[in-house]
Amino acid sequence: MSGRDAGRQPKYERIAAQLRAAIEAGEYGPGERLPGENDLMAAYGVARMTARQALGVLQAEGIVEARKGAGVFVRHFRPIRRRGIERLAHSRWGDGRSIWKADADGRELVVDSVEVAEEDASAVIAGVLDLMEGARVCVRKRRFVLDGEPVLLATSYLPAELAAGTPITQPDTGPGGTYARLEELGRKPARFREEIRSRMPSAEEADRLALSSGVPVVLVARTAFDADGAAVEVNHMVLDASAYILEYDFEA
Repeated sequence: MSGRDAGRQPKYERIAAQLRAAIEAGEYGPGERLPGENDLMAAYGVARMTARQALGVLQAEGIVEARKGAGVFVRHFRPIRRRGIERLAHSRWGDGRSIWKADADGRELVVDSVEVAEEDASAVIAGVLDLMEGARVCVRKRRFVLDGEPVLLATSYLPAELAAGTPITQPDTGPGGTYARLEELGRKPARFREEIRSRMPSAEEADRLALSSGVPVVLVARTAFDADGAAVEVNHMVLDASAYILEYDFEA
């Protein structure tokens, strides 16, 4: 950025840029406290609102977190590298391993909330699964927590008739998860499609993911198809955008 462009930046953005650079340079490490509003006011000769806005920019980017009564601290959290192709390989779930553990890299991954119910399919879900609108679907809702931080909400939809009487309707679906159970039913996923977009979270999503104000979410809608091309599962995922790197590695 040229000096002229920098001069046109609002003061709070220039302060935020300098703090960001200091964090990236290691001047403030994970868990360390940043200068507070009073410190920034004195150092830069700005009003309290400007100092507050500068810290707010870094909070919105997920770089720092505010702790009530203590200040603003650099986040400990390391980004999650979500390997979109590797994690869905049959060699993983077909061997009884969790696809979610592919993202964890040995870190502590916990599913701290699982809800399983049977519901009427919405028009959208029914359309993807090639069901009549209002047909019954098995719905699995989970929240994933990594290193103590909630990072992902996932909701899966499967035809209720297909899932009936199987571990898919239970909180714990067993080794290899839902896809391994579908293989046992003769409906092994042979192809996946993922659609990705981003938006701001709903109030409920922000609360369940403990998101700072201004942090967006990444939406991943995945459909699993069997060998005949029939959709057997739809999975809607809401990811903390500040926590994830989406990686896709494939041949040219």
